[in-house]
Amino acid sequence: MRTCPSCGKEFTGRVDKKFCSSYCKTSFHYEKNKEKEDSRYLTIDKILKQNRRILKEYNKGGKVMVRKSVMLEEGFNPNYFTHYWKNKKGQVYLFCYEYGFLSTSENGLDKYLLVHHQDYMEKS
Repeated sequence: MRTCPSCGKEFTGRVDKKFCSSYCKTSFHYEKNKEKEDSRYLTIDKILKQNRRILKEYNKGGKVMVRKSVMLEEGFNPNYFTHYWKNKKGQVYLFCYEYGFLSTSENGLDKYLLVHHQDYMEKS
C-alpha cells in the first residue's frame, strides 16, 4: 500500500499511481503551483501596501511636500503603484490606492508632493 501525498490516506492501484483520487491529485498540484504563482503576487502586494502605509503616514493634511530621501529611507518604492492621474498641466501623479505622489524639485531638493485622491480626479 502507498500513502496519498495530498490527504495522507493509504490506497491501492497501479504501480505508478501516486494519488488516491483525481481530486487529491488536482488539489495537490493546485496548492503546489499556487505557492509559485503567488510569490510574485505577494511580493508586489507587500510593496504596494508598504508604499500606501508610508504615503498615509506622511500625508496628514491632504497635500504635503516631503523630501524623497526621507521616504526612500522608510522603504518607499516609487516604481510600484496602482494607478495614475494626469492633471490639466500634464503632471502625472502616481497612486498607491487612495494616496498619490508627484515627483518634483524645490530649492534644489528632490521631493514628493503627496496628495489624497479626490472625486474630481475620476472625471479626468
